[in-house]
Amino acid sequence: MIKIENISKSYKKLQVLKNINLHIQKGEVLAIVGASGAGKSTLLHIIGTLDRPDVGNVLFNDQNITQLSEKALSTLRNNKIGFIFQFHNLLPEFTALENVCLPAWIGKKDDKTTRERAKMLLEMLNLGERINHFPSQLSGGEQQRVAVARALINSPDIVLADEPSGNLDSKNAQELHHIFFDLREKFNQTFVIVTHNETLAKMADRTIVLQDGNII
Repeated sequence: MIKIENISKSYKKLQVLKNINLHIQKGEVLAIVGASGAGKSTLLHIIGTLDRPDVGNVLFNDQNITQLSEKALSTLRNNKIGFIFQFHNLLPEFTALENVCLPAWIGKKDDKTTRERAKMLLEMLNLGERINHFPSQLSGGEQQRVAVARALINSPDIVLADEPSGNLDSKNAQELHHIFFDLREKFNQTFVIVTHNETLAKMADRTIVLQDGNII
């Protein structure tokens, strides 16, 4: 589904990624591990179109997305890619339901359909009784599950997660990890997860190790 061909990326004089080649299959749970500064988040951001490689190509369902305009990339990002970060980044003035709806509203999706899907996702993630609560009224694990629902609202082809359990205690982290695999089973959802969590990396279908900008 995703083909990364000979991509490199530098920031000023620091080369962060060096001639990376990687294929990601539909329905795969892929973990990316490595020491801090190895280039994991940079690679994830390039896959997610949040950054562009200096050289090389990224193909998304055989479309070369490195050649797209910023407007086209923004549309692709909203419709095809879900993001989960270490810090949930929920808007404090919005309820759980409204936070989940945001990407669909940005994409000008039908409001009634959006709210119904958001409610379904929250119920599936055992948050059915919390849909009208604000982030400050939710636990850390609940907030991160809201962020998972938000990532799924537009039925993306792929979900990219950057240290998604890094801010959670072990119990909530374990629950979150199992949610990813449940979602893969239900939706054939593809996940690419940057993680320091060894348990999650071992659960993944495949793990790649980055070191000094190279896959080793």
